Amino acid sequence: MLIETLKILFNRDLNKLKFEIESYENENQIWAVNHDISNSGGNLCLHLIGNLNTYIGAEIGKTGYIRNRPLEFSLKDVPKSELIQKIEDTILVVNNALDILTEADLQQIYPQIVFEKEMTTGFFLIHLATHLGYHLGQINYHRRLLNQP
Repeated sequence: MLIETLKILFNRDLNKLKFEIESYENENQIWAVNHDISNSGGNLCLHLIGNLNTYIGAEIGKTGYIRNRPLEFSLKDVPKSELIQKIEDTILVVNNALDILTEADLQQIYPQIVFEKEMTTGFFLIHLATHLGYHLGQINYHRRLLNQP
């Protein structure tokens, strides 16, 4: 049951991420920052893609994805169409990985130490879903601030 709930939440929020990126009126705004905002919507999007492809795709789905976390925050001017494709690819990766999990797998210790202590796979997947929601809200706020007349 938890796996199906997680699939619903990840799909909902990744599709919302796609909507947010598509909704920037000016493609350059995706990468806008100022002294008060250090992470652009585009960099937060890349961060979410890297995060999910690492912890769900590579670890659970065995995709072979190799993360470059610093690049998630330093890369600029990735075309909107490329970001959207990366989101769509991530949706497939997350769904494929969650499809191979069993409810018993959720009770197992997640294979990596991420927060300096062991945690169950179920706990960590819930964390990843809330992490996605947190940054999705930041992207939404970033976009709306920039799209004001």
